Amino acid sequence: MTNPEQRLIVTDLDGTLLHDAPTFEERFITQRSIDTVKRMHDAGYRFAVATARPVSTGFEYAGKLPVDAYIYLNGALIDFAPERSDYDLLTSGRLPSDGHLLKVGFSSARACEVCRYLLDEIPGLSLGVVMDDVRYTNFDVSVYWKTQTWQFTDFTDVPDGIADKIIIFPKSEQWAHLKTLVPPDFDVAISEGSMWMLLSPLANKRQALKTLCERMDVRLDGTVSFGDDLIDIGMMTTSETGVAVANANPEVIKIADEICPPNNDDGVAQWIERHLLA
Repeated sequence: MTNPEQRLIVTDLDGTLLHDAPTFEERFITQRSIDTVKRMHDAGYRFAVATARPVSTGFEYAGKLPVDAYIYLNGALIDFAPERSDYDLLTSGRLPSDGHLLKVGFSSARACEVCRYLLDEIPGLSLGVVMDDVRYTNFDVSVYWKTQTWQFTDFTDVPDGIADKIIIFPKSEQWAHLKTLVPPDFDVAISEGSMWMLLSPLANKRQALKTLCERMDVRLDGTVSFGDDLIDIGMMTTSETGVAVANANPEVIKIADEICPPNNDDGVAQWIERHLLA
């Protein structure tokens, strides 16, 4: 391996670094994983998190782990200097003058236009606009997340701003039709087999990894990335080494360079201990 200072280790959270739990809010990171990442960081390796989570449910890990960068919302928000950020800044919609935050989104007006179009085509579709850590939806968000801020909308009263993504929870019988309706100026990512995310074509973990490497002066062949879900594939195949946890989606297992133990056995920590700290 190259010098530790030239290497960047990036990991997904849910299903990868975090342990499973009966509810989304109960998922957790173990002390072993925290300690292992800290030891790795102290040894000179740089570390980043890449998650589909918004700030509201992802920010706590910026305090528990020595993150040099943090990718939220699947790449729609990138924090290049987490030590300079707090929750209020990350959810304000404001970009600081030092440039350490990057938003990759689209106008809320365009997002609402798309939502109204999809509802005309598929009445009863559950969907919403995510912007500045508020979910503007036509359904009760607490069905899926107990702690996230949300407001009912008919998509005519969403504030002006830069939206991060459109979220959709289609019923199984709606999937095929929905696939034909996605506008060409959006990419689709599906998280945990249920939530569709319509994103800017530049808001994905592959592009976010490339952006991190450019900003941190790290070569792509000096990166290792960990993941479990389909939305991690681009990041993993772009890295020098893509490591899948053993519990990963079969399609992720297929493209992985290496397999580590499952998330509930601290697989990421085990791989780091064996390959970087031995």
